[in-house]
Amino acid sequence: MDVLVIGAGMVGAACAYYCAEAGLRVGVVDRGAVAGGTTSAGEGNILVSDKEPGPELDLALLSVGLWTELGERLGDRIELHAKGGVVVARTPDAAAGLDTLIGRQRACGIDVTRVGASGLAELEPELTPDVAGGAYYPQDMQVQPMLAAAELLRHARAKGASVRTGTDVLGIRRDTSGAVAGVRTDRGDMAARWVVNAAGTWGGEVAAMAAAPVPVLPRRGFILVTEPLPPLILHKVYTADYVANVASDDAGLETSVVVEGTRAGTVLIGASRERVGFDRSLALPVLGRLAAQAVGLFPFLAEVNVLRSYLGFRPYCPDHLPVIGPDPRVPGLVHACGHEGAGIGLAAATGHLIAQVLTGVKPDLDLTPFRPGRFEAAA
Repeated sequence: MDVLVIGAGMVGAACAYYCAEAGLRVGVVDRGAVAGGTTSAGEGNILVSDKEPGPELDLALLSVGLWTELGERLGDRIELHAKGGVVVARTPDAAAGLDTLIGRQRACGIDVTRVGASGLAELEPELTPDVAGGAYYPQDMQVQPMLAAAELLRHARAKGASVRTGTDVLGIRRDTSGAVAGVRTDRGDMAARWVVNAAGTWGGEVAAMAAAPVPVLPRRGFILVTEPLPPLILHKVYTADYVANVASDDAGLETSVVVEGTRAGTVLIGASRERVGFDRSLALPVLGRLAAQAVGLFPFLAEVNVLRSYLGFRPYCPDHLPVIGPDPRVPGLVHACGHEGAGIGLAAATGHLIAQVLTGVKPDLDLTPFRPGRFEAAA
C-alpha cells in the first residue's frame, strides 16, 4: 500500500478517507475497534468559537468548510448538526473579555454576533437570566463522532482501503536508507511507503517507536449524560471562561460548563480538564462540580436525571497545537495527532492536508506551525 494509517479514530478515519479519495492505496490499523479510543469519549464538537486567532483557528475554519461538504455528501449518517454556538458571559468583566476576543476573531473571518441578555434569552429561553451578555457563533456544529469515523472508513473501503482492527503495532519498519517501510504488528508485517501516526493520545508512543519523539500527553475529561428530554437546549452553550481553560497549561483540575443537546434528546454536560496520566478512576467531586455548574447555567436541569458519565483522554501538546505533516527525522513518517479536545472538529482539515502532502499538492495551509520537530527538546 501507499499509506498505512495507525489509528481508526476520527483523525485516522479522515486521513484514510481523503487519501483514498486522492487515489492512494490506503490501509488502516488499530489495536482496538473503530472509534474505540478518544473518539468514543468526545462530544463531537466542530468549533470556531473557542479558538484564538492563529494557526489553530485557520485549521478550524478550513475544517468547518470541509465538514459542511462531508455533511452534504454523507447526509444524516453522520448526524452533522449546524446548530451554532452560544457563549455566555456571566459577569461584566467576562463580557469585556469576550468583546476583545470577538473583535480579534472577526478580523480572521469568524461570523459572530454580539448579543445582550435579552438576545441570549431569545436564543436559549431556558438559560438563567443572571447573565451580562454573550455571543452567537453560527459556524459551530456538532457531529456524532463514532458514526462519522465509521462512515468515513466505509467510504475509504469503497475506494479500496483495508481496515484491520484488533491489531497491535509493535514497531516501525525501516529500509536500508532508514526510511519508513511499514510496521510490525502482532499479526505480521505490513508494508507501506508512508506511515501516518494518527494514534491520538497514544501518538507519543507511536512516535517513540520511530525514534522521532513528540510530547503528546493525556488530559482527562469527564462528561455527564442526562435522560432524554424535549429540545430545550438549542445550541452548544458554554461560559466565556471555557476558552481560557482550553488554552491553560495547568496540570490541575479545571472545569468550565459546556451544555448541549443531542438528536437523541440527551443533554451532554462538560467539561473538565486535568493531567493525571491514564487514570480512569471515577471522580465524583468532578462530576458534582460539572452538574452544579450546568444547573447554574440552565436551572431546569436541577430536576433532570443523569443517566451516566464517561471519560476520555485528550491528546495534549505543550503549545496546544496538533502535530501535522512529515517528520524530517524519519523519511516516510507523517504525523496527524495531538489535537487535544478539538480532534473531531479539526479532523477533516487534518486528513485533507495530509492527503495533499502525500500526493504532492501544495497544502491549503502552511504546516510550519504544526511541524513535528518544533519541540524536540521537550519531547
